[in-house]
Amino acid sequence: MKEFILEATTHTPFIHFDGAEGLMEISGRAIPDQPDDFWLPVLNWFESYLMNPCERTIVKINLEYFNITSSKRILFLMYKLNELADIGKDVYVEWFYRTTDEDMYEVGQDYAYMVKVPFVFKEFQEPDIVLAV
Repeated sequence: MKEFILEATTHTPFIHFDGAEGLMEISGRAIPDQPDDFWLPVLNWFESYLMNPCERTIVKINLEYFNITSSKRILFLMYKLNELADIGKDVYVEWFYRTTDEDMYEVGQDYAYMVKVPFVFKEFQEPDIVLAV
């Protein structure tokens, strides 16, 4: 299956779905002006992937912020992962969150509670920024 790649913008996340490897990555900010225009191709690609998935699927989510419309689409994607688990595929989500971002951790916990697939939470610390004087 052909890769699906969308470059990040100031309002949309980087998307890289590799169907041959079973690796899906979403990272950045998800506050698109036209949510359906952005998310529909993403969800359509994933629907196609479900027809011939890998034995193992890993979804890596590393978002610094997303709005409610994106949250609904991300949850829809999480529910689709249930379909893979239901047919015996190995599937899990790696949820990345910054040490200082308790809200993003809690959102990941909420999603994990709502779906059947396991979540692995990966905390990371932002590097210190040194400003030149």
